[in-house]
Amino acid sequence: MTINKDDSNPLMCDPVTGICEIPGAEGKGEINTQSINKPIKITYFSDPICSACWGVEPTLRKLKLEYGDAIDFEYHMGGLLPSWEALGTGVNPTVLASHSDQLSAHFQIPVNGDIWLQDPPHSSYPASIAFKAAQMQDEEKAISFLRKIREDLYVRGINIAKWKNLEKTAAAVGLDTDKLKTEYEGDAKKAFQEDLVLAQKMSVRGFPSFTLTNSEGATAQVYGMKPYGEFEHTLKQMDKGIQKQSVSTDWKSLFVRFNSMTTKEFADFSEVSFQQAEDILDGLAKGGEIDKLSTKNGQLWTKERL
Repeated sequence: MTINKDDSNPLMCDPVTGICEIPGAEGKGEINTQSINKPIKITYFSDPICSACWGVEPTLRKLKLEYGDAIDFEYHMGGLLPSWEALGTGVNPTVLASHSDQLSAHFQIPVNGDIWLQDPPHSSYPASIAFKAAQMQDEEKAISFLRKIREDLYVRGINIAKWKNLEKTAAAVGLDTDKLKTEYEGDAKKAFQEDLVLAQKMSVRGFPSFTLTNSEGATAQVYGMKPYGEFEHTLKQMDKGIQKQSVSTDWKSLFVRFNSMTTKEFADFSEVSFQQAEDILDGLAKGGEIDKLSTKNGQLWTKERL
């Protein structure tokens, strides 16, 4: 399948490289090697509306399942969309609708392009700042919040640039929304600007961008939406002694760990084919064990935590 790619539009991610690339950015800069508490630290630059970052979620989650004891993740926001006007003449949300549908089929993830026609976010900055505010409260809840706003955008078709939508999702993951709004309107803006400065310093030219640093300060980069095997190979190069954790991959254990999954994620975690995963999940949904949210481009499967 051929997917049209406009190199002047950073929101039209390249399916070959798996990158939402910032026009004109290039090179590799200085790496932050501080605060390495586990054998490997992964500095992750992302953006809430980056479709390739949504596409890399199965890989990122599997890394945490199998190597979480050995990896510290450090999340930073990249500022992919300051505003539509900032991207220049000819770049508008409508061109992303069909591109999103194509990406969904290519990467086997639900990417509903209708949001770009109906209620497109005017910028990725509000969601990025909200994430930084969430980090100030609780890192794990902030990561859950980032995951949920990606689902809101790409599965539920919700405009994540609107505070009322961000607030609702923040409450759903257990964040203090009053505190979140105070930080959102205050210190979180500074924290986001610091992320943008760090991204420039490290010459991050697109998203997702992963810089791996070992305990000796050596670094390696995995850039874009790469296969799981490439991440795993790089980890083992960085630390020869790194060991994969033994994890339970039955459906109940997986839904305890992740209360929402795409079909692709369940297939990758369970190491079954996409069709087998879909059949298993459909059966669970029909039996009332899990809930199924269907879109024109795929499903999101959820189970409320007990």
